[in-house]
Amino acid sequence: MPTAVITGASQGLGRALAADLAAAGWTLVLDARTAPTLDAVARELGPDVLAIPGDVTDPEHRYAIAAAVGDRLDLLVLNASALGPSPLPPLADLGTAELRDVLETNVVAPHALLRLLLPALRTATGRVLTLSSDAAAAAYPGWGGYGASKAALDQLAAVLGAEEPLLLVYAVDPGDMRTAMHSAAFPGEDISDRPEPETVVPALRRLIDGDLPNGRYEAATLLPPDGPTAGDRPVAAQVRA
Repeated sequence: MPTAVITGASQGLGRALAADLAAAGWTLVLDARTAPTLDAVARELGPDVLAIPGDVTDPEHRYAIAAAVGDRLDLLVLNASALGPSPLPPLADLGTAELRDVLETNVVAPHALLRLLLPALRTATGRVLTLSSDAAAAAYPGWGGYGASKAALDQLAAVLGAEEPLLLVYAVDPGDMRTAMHSAAFPGEDISDRPEPETVVPALRRLIDGDLPNGRYEAATLLPPDGPTAGDRPVAAQVRA
C-alpha cells in the first residue's frame, strides 16, 4: 500500500484528506500539534494510521516523522499552517516576532521536513502537495504576513519541481472552506456558507492520482474530476469575491 505523510491532519482539510486516503487503503503518518485530537483521528481511521503529535517547527518532531516513514514515501502533503494574529492586522501593526512565527511554520518548517523526506520520496518517485492560498497572489488588507508565507511556499514548490524531475510537485489553492483557521481569520463572522473541507478532497485526489504536470492549481479548476480541460494546466490564484 502507498504511504503518505500529512501535516496538520487533526482537523479541516488535512483530516478530510486523511480520512479519504485511509478509506482507500493508504498507510498514513499524521502530524498535528493537538495530541488528543490527532490520536482520536488515528484511532478512527484504522490500524494503518500513525499519529505523531508535535509542532512541525520542532526539529526533533520532524526527525520522528522521518523515522516513522522509513525508506519510501509516496506522498508528502504540507498542510500545517499558521495564520498569525487574529484579527488579521495591517502590515504596519504586524510585529516582527509574529511574522517570524508565521514564516517559521509555513515556509521554514515545510522546507526542513521536505529535506528529511526527499530520499524516501525519490525512492518512491513520489509526489509533494503544498497547500497554498489566494492570499499568496492577491493583495488583501490584513493578509500580508500569511500571504507572503504562502507565496514563498509556492515558490519553493515550483523550484522543487524544476530541480527534482522524477517527482511530481504541486501547490494547490483550496479556496475558502468552513475551517477553524478561516473562522479565526474572520472573527465574529458567520462562515457557515463556506464549503466543508471534504468537498475539496476530490480535487486533491486528481493531483494525487493523476498525471497532471507540476504547477500551481486552484481546487475549483480541478472539479468535477471529468470537467473542462482548463483544470489540466496551472492557473493563477483565484481572487476572492
